[in-house]
Amino acid sequence: MKAFRISGRFRMGGAWQPFSKELAAADEAAAREKLLSIFGSQHGVPRKYITITQATEVPPDQVEDHVVRYALEARK
Repeated sequence: MKAFRISGRFRMGGAWQPFSKELAAADEAAAREKLLSIFGSQHGVPRKYITITQATEVPPDQVEDHVVRYALEARK
């Protein structure tokens, strides 16, 4: 399990909103899929209105989200 920080923008109403989210996933493709799933289910945003501009792996000591940090520590 690795940590990824994904940033981009999504369309909410008529405006594009920037986002940055940390996720725990096996690889970058899984992290991207998880992000699309979260935005779709929690915000009701169709995938065509989500643009991912950057997805980078984050070292475990630089993870800011406590949920992601816990997921990484639980998988050791």
